Amino acid sequence: MSRYVPVTVVLVLMACSAAAAEQTELEWIRVGPDGADFVGATSGERFVVWGVNYDHDDAGRLIEDYWHDEWPTIEGDFAEIRALGANVVRIHLQLGKFMTSSSEPNATELERLARLVDLAERTGLYLDITGLGCYHKADVPPWYDALDEQARWDVQARFWEAVARVCADSPAIFCYDLMNEPILAGKEPETDWLAGDFAGKHFVQRICLDLDGRTRPEVARAWVDRLVDAVRKHDARRMITVGAIPWALSFPGAKPLFYSEEVGENLDFVAVHFYPETGKLDETLAALAVYDVGKPIVIEETFPLKCSLDEMDTFIERSRPIVDGWISFYWGKTIEELAARTGELRAALLGNWLEYFRDKGPALLDASGAGEETTSPRG
Repeated sequence: MSRYVPVTVVLVLMACSAAAAEQTELEWIRVGPDGADFVGATSGERFVVWGVNYDHDDAGRLIEDYWHDEWPTIEGDFAEIRALGANVVRIHLQLGKFMTSSSEPNATELERLARLVDLAERTGLYLDITGLGCYHKADVPPWYDALDEQARWDVQARFWEAVARVCADSPAIFCYDLMNEPILAGKEPETDWLAGDFAGKHFVQRICLDLDGRTRPEVARAWVDRLVDAVRKHDARRMITVGAIPWALSFPGAKPLFYSEEVGENLDFVAVHFYPETGKLDETLAALAVYDVGKPIVIEETFPLKCSLDEMDTFIERSRPIVDGWISFYWGKTIEELAARTGELRAALLGNWLEYFRDKGPALLDASGAGEETTSPRG
């Protein structure tokens, strides 16, 4: 979305404001009594996630790069997301923006987060708040990378304490995702906390550089519990998860680490990332089944990056018996804006996906059990 809000977006904002005036307050969402799906805390109705990652804009800027100077852009994007039929927005917060030092949170950024939470409430959207990002390597503070493992975990805990203090009273927070795609050191010690580079961004981060005689579950459990305890100091009832790479897809037979019994006791639901590939749908669904561990499952990242729209639809339909939500992407351009960029393959792909997303949502959400007592799709 551009810096200046066009008339069409103003009209969408006005429509959303009118709808918000008529709708009831957002209901707190929690894990249902059977432990296998999400429900409204008051109504008991099943809640299905149909959302978008709002991780960067069309130019690749992260939300903290422009949410101070271009707040109308954020408002317009949230209105557009709501108009597409989404109910959850996943946002990604960078540790380097929210911690001015190892001990001091950034009050200015926390104020802006509070404003975003208020916007979500007014727009009728839930937030999946994913933290500890180091996506732009140049923005990672040198003091942070110089810390040893335990000191780094301490900073991460202070980050989550600060975020939880801001968000604790709002029903608009769907969950806290402790970190996007964390990994551990391998058999040999590592030297870099960040792993890999995807289009100039580092989405994968190590939580340790050296196992130092410990097992992988021991390290993962200690890290998860350390951060869950930090959140729980200020927010005792919010759902907590970790956005996981589906290693079972790359290594058939691999078991979940963060959602194993040894590690995931204090994680409320499974969040895993799948991008289906043409000709590999059966393998993808088999890998997904590995994460059916008796907790709700959200496919927290998905997109027809390597398959057709028809194949993507088949993946969603075939995953419905065990999945409780899907989160794709929105990068600040509407269907109409993308359609105007004739001849651009990327714009056409995004536009076609957003049309599908808009049209698919009602069928998925209507099947969520609205108006009825929740029943688990797993029987």
